[in-house]
Amino acid sequence: MSAVLTLLALPLLPAGQASAASFSVAMKGYAFSPANLTVPVGSTVTWTNQDTAPHDVKTTSGPVSIHSPMLNKGQSWSFTFTAAGSYGYYCTVHPNMTAGITVRAAAPATTAPPATHQHTGSSGEHRAPVPSRTTARSEPPTMRMPSSSPSPSASGAAVPQSPQASSSPQGAQAGQASPVTQLPPTQSTASAARPLDPLLVLTGIVAGIAVLCLLLVGSRATAAREEEA
Repeated sequence: MSAVLTLLALPLLPAGQASAASFSVAMKGYAFSPANLTVPVGSTVTWTNQDTAPHDVKTTSGPVSIHSPMLNKGQSWSFTFTAAGSYGYYCTVHPNMTAGITVRAAAPATTAPPATHQHTGSSGEHRAPVPSRTTARSEPPTMRMPSSSPSPSASGAAVPQSPQASSSPQGAQAGQASPVTQLPPTQSTASAARPLDPLLVLTGIVAGIAVLCLLLVGSRATAAREEEA
């Protein structure tokens, strides 16, 4: 039953623990073999004493301090390294027995690159991705109002232009956009039919009445002279 539970729990373990390995270090001939060892994070190292003299493991440097119990011949002790870094250790009974272990950090999990919107043609070639609609800006269509005055092209009469306007593009555009300085016939007729000033009309009436009065006075004076004669 326990074996079945162990097999079921294996997929639930983290990737680092699932891929952890076991390493062995022998205490033989008053030395650690191998003296230098490199393991990944999560690995378990087992020390086994093969000498008749007792030995132990005590770190002199490293991210974590460890100290094993005293091991007699044939005994073993294991430790799982969960912190990356360099560890130096020795035997407290025999200080000349020194060794080191380097624990490498786990490689970061690689993520899949984001999918690019590319279409594959019938020939198998990749086409360029279609630009997003939000980035492409379309200019609104420009609307032009019809002009009230007849255009030179429609009437057939050519509008004279200055040499500068015809030679430069800006002058040509300015000549097309600016209106004709000469007033059309409708505007000149409207200006000629403007009403007279009331003051001028009143002045004319008064002058006419004065003339009539002078003529009347003159005619009466003439009639009086004729009667006297």
